Amino acid sequence: MAEMDGPTTSDALAAAMQTNPVVARRLMAGLRYAGFVTSAKGHGGGWMLSCPLTQVTLGDIYEALGAPTLLAVGNRNESPGCAVEQAVNAALSDAYSQAEAALMARLHTVTLASLAEDFHRRMADGHCSIKDISHAG
Repeated sequence: MAEMDGPTTSDALAAAMQTNPVVARRLMAGLRYAGFVTSAKGHGGGWMLSCPLTQVTLGDIYEALGAPTLLAVGNRNESPGCAVEQAVNAALSDAYSQAEAALMARLHTVTLASLAEDFHRRMADGHCSIKDISHAG
């Protein structure tokens, strides 16, 4: 959206994310509630950034989208009856917590501006093309 001259529709965002426009609207609603985007209705309307990329981190985005589970691994059963599973859970719970805290700390250091800068560098170096960005087939 930072590269666009005007508002971006949910349909255009959905196409770029390879998802349904309803999913794009749901994501954008969370970002609007957090103050990162605004929406304009009517012909020529759509979504626009409402703050500088330097002021938003990946951690901010993560929290605005409801803080979904970060790690796909973890205790499968919070109250297992098996003593072996209890021992494994006890041994790994602290490690999972530390890993999640480290990842969250890192997410809060990566600004959208730094991602945009890296994107432009990769484009200039020929690492991707417009086809990669538009996700065209």
